[in-house]
Amino acid sequence: METNALKQTIHHKLKHNGNRAISVLCWTVASITIGILVGLFATAFGLCMRKVISIREAHTWLIFFLPVGAVVITFIYKKILKVKDSGTNTVIAAIQSDQRLPFRLAPLIFVATLITHLVGGSAGREGAALQMGGAIGNGFGRLLRLNDTNKKTMIMCGMSAAFSALFGTPMAAAIFSMEVVSVGIMHYAALVPCVISSLVARYIAAYFGLHAEIYPIDIIPKFTTKTAIIVSIFAIICGFASVLFCTMLHKYEEFLSRKITNPYIKAVFGGTCVLILTLLVGNQNYNSTGSAIIMSCFTGASIGLGAFLLKMIFTTLTLSCGYKGGEIVPTLFIGATLGASVGTLIGFSPALMTAIGMGALFCGVTNCPISSLLICFELFGYEPMPYFLLAVAFSYWVSGYTGLYKSQKIVYSKYRSNFIDKHVQ
Repeated sequence: METNALKQTIHHKLKHNGNRAISVLCWTVASITIGILVGLFATAFGLCMRKVISIREAHTWLIFFLPVGAVVITFIYKKILKVKDSGTNTVIAAIQSDQRLPFRLAPLIFVATLITHLVGGSAGREGAALQMGGAIGNGFGRLLRLNDTNKKTMIMCGMSAAFSALFGTPMAAAIFSMEVVSVGIMHYAALVPCVISSLVARYIAAYFGLHAEIYPIDIIPKFTTKTAIIVSIFAIICGFASVLFCTMLHKYEEFLSRKITNPYIKAVFGGTCVLILTLLVGNQNYNSTGSAIIMSCFTGASIGLGAFLLKMIFTTLTLSCGYKGGEIVPTLFIGATLGASVGTLIGFSPALMTAIGMGALFCGVTNCPISSLLICFELFGYEPMPYFLLAVAFSYWVSGYTGLYKSQKIVYSKYRSNFIDKHVQ
């Protein structure tokens, strides 16, 4: 009898291990497939973005089509998507619940973001990346007839792959899609699939010439009590700046939606506002991604203290009236210009302060401290680690319960081990 029981136990364990091995193999194949599909799609998008931005920079008169661009985007979304679009919030909501994520969102956001940047809207590209990746991952999950739980994992794989391909930060991309959904908990079941998809997509992007940005930090002061205090105070400032940016985005969008109910009139009004502001500023430094300005912050260019506030205004006006894109690259612009100007003002390594500002603002608006730290390491190197650690920690703490994505949930309090389960403000 004992022998039979032992045989049954061994048989059960072998069957269990066999099923687990098959599951691991299936997830590996699926993750690689998602990495390839999303990697190719995101790479095509990244190369098109590069071309579109160069066309706009060569033909500055294209900004006069800002109102037209907003109307065109509004039209194609109403005619093709036919459901309310909430940007990246749609993808996060699809992971949290059974909300449907249409596959047609992927080509729509691809085209709409290119139009936004062609005419000079102030936006990023990560919104497009996360939505494209999520839509493709969800579509692939439906094709395989996966259950709802596994489909959500596929959405996260797609998000990681797209983020990695476009930003060149595979470590941060793998973690970001798991961390951004619910603050206070991590969806570790998706870790291996997200890591695989992220690395595969990054390899494909690099193969086709979509390389990551390299930001050099020339001077890294020795980490002392004095420098730690300086960086901590600056990180607190960045935390408040992230609250201001998120509040501006949400409140102005709500205000505009209440005052102008017709989406086409809202598009014309918003596009005209961005155009007028561009003409008043006298240059196009705050249009599109502003990547050149971010790079100049590392090379000692003179940056005015008001640059970060202007970018907030440009981005708020752009994203509230129908343009598509994202808020992360504008966030990095805001952090970079704030850091460079403060660093120059107090005589503390402007390049390092630029990097700290970028990491701190990213953390403040996304509520993702681990991803923020990894982004800092991948973009700026490991040497300034103590500064990045302080900046991310203080910004995460100060930013409270605000954030870019209203579908994001704060599961546990940032200040004590309490379960609160509330959406960001």
